[in-house]
Amino acid sequence: MTKPTIAIVGRANVGKSTIFNRIIGERVSIVEDTPGITRDRIYSSGEWLTHEFNIIDTGGIELGDEPFQEQIRAQAEIAIDEADVIIFMVNGRDGITIEDEFVAKLLYKSSKPVVLAVNKIDNPEMRSDIYEFYSLGFGEPYPISGSHGLGIGDLLDAASKHFPEQPEEEYDDNVIKFSLIGRPNVGKSSLINAILGEERVIVSPIAGTTRDAIDTVYTFEDQEYVMIDTAGMRKKGKVYETTERYSVLRALKAIERSNVVLVVLDAETGIIEQDKKIAGYAHEAGKAVVIVVNKWDTVEKDSKTMKKFEDKVRENFQFLDYARIAFVSALEGKRLKTLFPFINEAGENHRKRVQSSTLNEVITDAVAMNPTPTHNGSRLNIFYSTQVAIEPPTFVVFVNDVEMMHFSYKRFLENRIRAAFGFEGTPVHIIARKRN
Repeated sequence: MTKPTIAIVGRANVGKSTIFNRIIGERVSIVEDTPGITRDRIYSSGEWLTHEFNIIDTGGIELGDEPFQEQIRAQAEIAIDEADVIIFMVNGRDGITIEDEFVAKLLYKSSKPVVLAVNKIDNPEMRSDIYEFYSLGFGEPYPISGSHGLGIGDLLDAASKHFPEQPEEEYDDNVIKFSLIGRPNVGKSSLINAILGEERVIVSPIAGTTRDAIDTVYTFEDQEYVMIDTAGMRKKGKVYETTERYSVLRALKAIERSNVVLVVLDAETGIIEQDKKIAGYAHEAGKAVVIVVNKWDTVEKDSKTMKKFEDKVRENFQFLDYARIAFVSALEGKRLKTLFPFINEAGENHRKRVQSSTLNEVITDAVAMNPTPTHNGSRLNIFYSTQVAIEPPTFVVFVNDVEMMHFSYKRFLENRIRAAFGFEGTPVHIIARKRN
């Protein structure tokens, strides 16, 4: 299911990024430090009570030296388009400015719910400063302090009341849902059309009524698939065309609903930083991944060309070392059938379960091969391991001291698990917990 999206909107210097970081801070702090994933982001995920949500920081948009109205309009238009709920942020110390009024007028025209946050209310004596903001017309202003972390809970309570109800998933568990993501002009649309056009097995295009996506359901060799394509990928207009950083936003809803994500690269132009950034979202979402090198027809080849390009992919996408690589040409319709075995394998492994008894035998053998690390005269003891989740496969390892489970040893255990059970195409998560 697609998580609801909050956008933080407001003029410059009201503290949007500070609040964004406050909301996502706990999540970001536990993200693994994996080589190759760019960390400068304007989009992340958060949790509040029983709610999970996506959140956009419009403060990160860079649109050049245009007049402030055009910058604010661009930020607000993107936020309105992508969000289910908008947090409109103002600065309590400055009072209402003409820029605030400009943003308010744009938000009036939207059908999206708006929650008004008055930032920099750093102590109770300043609460009287919020009352003038009632005149903006968005109901009760919520006093908050980004620097002190005050009022964030009340703000998220108010925002979460506007989250839309999530529909039940309409597809059976045996259906593999996949999406194609990548930077502009790597050939995603051509690849979609080539896949569907070659197989000519479209059952029906289903327009989602409660989400911004188009699902295409079809069958190939007795396996049913759903290709998820966000409608946002087709959006036109100056804001979207000139704000390339936002191409990732229009893929994230599709990533959330997918079992398998096809990360599309352009063989002609090669790998750039944005490719790694977009792929990083699929990895961090815990999705199965297939790397697709499109436009392979444009590359001059010899017997070593494919191996050289594969090595370059592995070097740049170290965090996707589990993903298969397919080389295709959407234009010429070549090698497209190589995709489906990889998609099937990744989808099956994403849902794979391992018996605890067999898992513990593998862990015991792994420890015998490479003993656990020691620290200050103590040794890490692994008592028991079990799989606690699928999509992605997640294992809990009960130990005597969580701090002694170094990243390198956790990686070693992952490699032994992969050697024993496969798991090609899917990330594997290992969580160390102290045995009570």
